[in-house]
Amino acid sequence: MNHILEVTGLNKSYPDFSLKDIHFGLPEGCITGFIGVNGAGKTTTIKTILGLVKKQSGSVKIFGKEWEKHEKELKNRIGVVLDGGSFYEELTMGEMKRVIAPAYSQWNDNTFGDYMERFSLNPKQKISTLSKGMRMKYALALALSHEADLLIMDEPTSGLDPLIRSQLLEIIKDYMKQEGKAVFFSTHITSDLDKVADMLILIDQGTVLFQQEKDVLLESHRVIKGDKNSLNGNNRALFSHLETTDYGFTGITKCLPKVQQAIPDIVVERPTIEEIMLAYIEGGKKK
Repeated sequence: MNHILEVTGLNKSYPDFSLKDIHFGLPEGCITGFIGVNGAGKTTTIKTILGLVKKQSGSVKIFGKEWEKHEKELKNRIGVVLDGGSFYEELTMGEMKRVIAPAYSQWNDNTFGDYMERFSLNPKQKISTLSKGMRMKYALALALSHEADLLIMDEPTSGLDPLIRSQLLEIIKDYMKQEGKAVFFSTHITSDLDKVADMLILIDQGTVLFQQEKDVLLESHRVIKGDKNSLNGNNRALFSHLETTDYGFTGITKCLPKVQQAIPDIVVERPTIEEIMLAYIEGGKKK
């Protein structure tokens, strides 16, 4: 499997937070969800990958080339959508486009115009007057107008209403119909990834806890519910995370056959991405 993005041993430290030896690969043809709670390190990782924050150690390769040695060339092949954008507020969208477009050798005005029309955006409107949803649509129009092969998005659906979130996800799926593309999609809204993601990477407190195909992850875990009085020191170890109340217990396990053998009278449910994410995060804190 070809990797469009390869991150190896990435480290970055602040007084109150650190990225710790980050490793992962982004396969071609995949939408990869980068998940974690707020403050987990998603934005810092993305900014470090893009050189917006200086890394202390590690390697970032995009399309097999070192980012630091080929930054100008590689920027042509990447579309970036950051939460909040980085625009001049007093410019119109058309004026801002004229500032950005010359930076890309393959900029396509027709593609930009098509997206602006599709998003019902008026190029004469000032950026300062845009809602968050309109800003995100505008940022996506810019990112997709220079034939980018890799789309990197940081919390693109955060704070948006369900309709606009759905529209953005459809655009991402349309983009992926082209060959040789990949999307790196950072979010804490895991329900969006249920609809579009192929691969998931979980980061917590600056450490990557797993990278796995979404469907494999969901199939390998189960939510278990039962009588808390059936729990003991042996069968508790079968759960990656366990919560008890006066009425029973709820746990996440990767050992369903063993749990069924140890506790016959249980309810088994398929988990959500969010339930698995929280199980890994909360389970790790209790170790």
